[in-house]
Amino acid sequence: MRIKTKDIVAKLPVYQPGLSAEDVKREYGIDKVVKLASNENPYGCSIQVKQALEEEISKLSLYPDGASLKLKQAVAEQLQVSSDQLIFGAGSDDVILMICRAFLTANDESIAADQTFPQYKHNADIEGARTIEVPLKEGKHDLEGMLAAITERTKVVWICSPNNPTGTIVTNDELISFMEQVPSHVLVAVDEAYCEYVTDVSYSNSLELISKYPNLVALRTFSKIYGLASLRLGYGIGQPEVIRSINQVREPFNTSRFAQAAGIAAIQDQEYVSQCKQWNEEGLRYLQEQCERLELRTMPAHGNFIMIEVPTLGKVMFEQLVSKGIIVRAGFRHYPNAIRVTVGSREQNEAFIQAIEQILSECKVDL
Repeated sequence: MRIKTKDIVAKLPVYQPGLSAEDVKREYGIDKVVKLASNENPYGCSIQVKQALEEEISKLSLYPDGASLKLKQAVAEQLQVSSDQLIFGAGSDDVILMICRAFLTANDESIAADQTFPQYKHNADIEGARTIEVPLKEGKHDLEGMLAAITERTKVVWICSPNNPTGTIVTNDELISFMEQVPSHVLVAVDEAYCEYVTDVSYSNSLELISKYPNLVALRTFSKIYGLASLRLGYGIGQPEVIRSINQVREPFNTSRFAQAAGIAAIQDQEYVSQCKQWNEEGLRYLQEQCERLELRTMPAHGNFIMIEVPTLGKVMFEQLVSKGIIVRAGFRHYPNAIRVTVGSREQNEAFIQAIEQILSECKVDL
């Protein structure tokens, strides 16, 4: 006898994380592996974070603050918003889950790009809602197409900027124009997981727009530039009424003491954030220049990763690179001939370029 799951759950794909360095070492017998698959910060976290975590060791037996009050105060001060505009989760994907749980039912629809972070559709599916996927245009969100897809059943529109995996952004003017046309009953969730890396001055300023548009919420994370991916800490920013609704479905103690302590220390060390942003900008420029030299087309990149078009299936290039100890991402449904590469340290970036150049020169792919 088998316990029957809900019909929708039985059909859901399981999220596939990138290969770990340990997996590659074991399978290929390689000693040195460079992982550029998960958009992690190659420089780790701030020293201040490590010190804060050491102080938490003695408190392992105590529950965390369920309301994350000190963390809220620290983030609110940094972002210049009020504490009641913030909600925290075990990564921003937890906030995505809460938004779907709070607002979507089986009769509702959400709208997302056809090649973007898959957890939007995944969590909408769990609630039984239908997700309308609007094709990207040259890697960018087709905001006009998304507007046209809105119906009376639409509850949430997802915009990822910079978009994962293409790296493109929505400009401030584009987002304002979009919000002016979106019906007030539709929540617009702008996922800004990589916003701290963006240097383009035209990039949207969601924090300013939230005060004007009650149906706008921004999602951010400590997993990327802050280097806290293993601690799972993300947050949402919106008007108090929206945040209150999301908070009503939040699980108790959904962020740990370690994550909260690390988040406070991380958000207060903006000097380290600025340094990581500069290093990323230098690494991104290097990868773009090298790809141009190798005649490999790239998408406009605004995060800590770059999408590169390769002269074969991305999965084939992925296997070739893994055999040389370089882990990237491939297998994108609408970009089958592309790989997504995290901007690593100088040494890691050079190792990647050396490996892909060798693959191309050895004619191991069908040019």
